Amino acid sequence: MPFRFRDDIATADVAFDAWGMTKDELFAAAAGALLRTMTAEPDEVERRVTLEFGLEHGELDLLLLDFLNELVYVKDARRLLLHLDEVHIGGRVGAYRLDARGWGEEIEPCRHKLLVDVKAATLHRLNLACEGGVWRATVVLDV
Repeated sequence: MPFRFRDDIATADVAFDAWGMTKDELFAAAAGALLRTMTAEPDEVERRVTLEFGLEHGELDLLLLDFLNELVYVKDARRLLLHLDEVHIGGRVGAYRLDARGWGEEIEPCRHKLLVDVKAATLHRLNLACEGGVWRATVVLDV
């Protein structure tokens, strides 16, 4: 997955950079970083359950924030860890739409090596931009 964790941004939280050639790839990479933050072995999360959802926001960076927080909500409310293999961002400046389909399974503590409990993606140092034809984001997770 195209992401890397950052130790130089937050000491009590988890920060990462994610990137992709498209907005879709960037959002999927950020979801991958979130899953890797929560579990040591994301590949051990089997694709047993499918979940689809859509979100809208006028700002692309805040859509990313809402997207990650939706995944945190699904983890907390439904006890699901998800791989987001299909993410589509449509719309234009001021009216973005995300449609996502994820596959995963219910958390099984004896099988999934959980690392930290992510409470939320935050606005702290949130940044999203297209630089040199590559979409990049920096995200800080409250743990």
